[in-house]
Amino acid sequence: MALTLLGQHNPLASSAEQLKVLAGTQACAPFEEQLQRTGLFPLHATGISVFQINVGKLCNQTCRHCHVDAGPDRTESMSRETAELCMAALAGTDIPTVDITGGAPELNPNFRWLVEQAHALGRHVMDRCNLSVLLIPSQADLAGFLAAHRVEIVASLPYYRATQTDAQRGEGIFDKSIEALRRLNQLGYGREGSGLILNLVHNPVGAFLPPRQDAIEAQFRKELRTRHGVEFNRLYTITNMPVSRFLEFLLESGNYDGYMERLAAAYNPTAAAGVMCRYTLSVSWDGRLYDCDFNQMLELPVDSNAPSHIRDFDASRLHRRRITTRNHCYGCTAGSGSSCGGSVTS
Repeated sequence: MALTLLGQHNPLASSAEQLKVLAGTQACAPFEEQLQRTGLFPLHATGISVFQINVGKLCNQTCRHCHVDAGPDRTESMSRETAELCMAALAGTDIPTVDITGGAPELNPNFRWLVEQAHALGRHVMDRCNLSVLLIPSQADLAGFLAAHRVEIVASLPYYRATQTDAQRGEGIFDKSIEALRRLNQLGYGREGSGLILNLVHNPVGAFLPPRQDAIEAQFRKELRTRHGVEFNRLYTITNMPVSRFLEFLLESGNYDGYMERLAAAYNPTAAAGVMCRYTLSVSWDGRLYDCDFNQMLELPVDSNAPSHIRDFDASRLHRRRITTRNHCYGCTAGSGSSCGGSVTS
């Protein structure tokens, strides 16, 4: 299979090609068979408590393991019309959390409007931030804006040392991340009693599962506090998903079969029962609906019996929808499990 270079669009040419690779693996049984063996097939949603909005693929970084294949040259971007449809749908529900992601979501021209509208509706707003975006001159007031609207920041930081972080996210990104974290701390983020939540995200640099979340959190806290004077609230561990650039890395490095075997061998039915797709609805930059951000990148839409676009939003039909699964789902069910909020089980 011919592969393109890391950082270019759609490393495996199309989502269909990625799905073909995932379905064709001999390294593990189909994911649905695992669900059947553990009495969980088919998975159904248990409601919607997280309304996740992916506003596009534009990003100021090009990260080696990005499942979105985001970068500075991407043009996919949520329009104001689609953003308004999102807020109209949200207003008709009691969904408590709005999770805004990208790309670098802050670079979308409607990002601040979405934050303001969701905040006005009384919802808890989360921003999935790469940290370095806070240092862009045009975003000089961004940290203050986030603090003023009590936005929870979920910040990517693969490791507490520069070598590993820069290997995954680009040269010099670690130092920029530390500078951004210090700015956030100065505003009160990560400080006890401030109410400004700053959570970090750790995902492994290589083809292996993350360590126990509580153990690596303690290491991060000690190292960042001692070496850099940085504070944060929680650390989330997230498994690298065999999607887009990371799938390309696995194939090019000869680690694909071994990684899929590792994920399948670590399948945890308790984690499978608590996967984030059961309580999350993911909205793409163009308004299409998905069970999760990973399904969105693989263009696996919600079940055909549920609305497929935000303009047709119907909470009653989406709340109990059947979840669409494929072999990449092993990534969310291995070990302690993986979600946008870190490990699923203790």
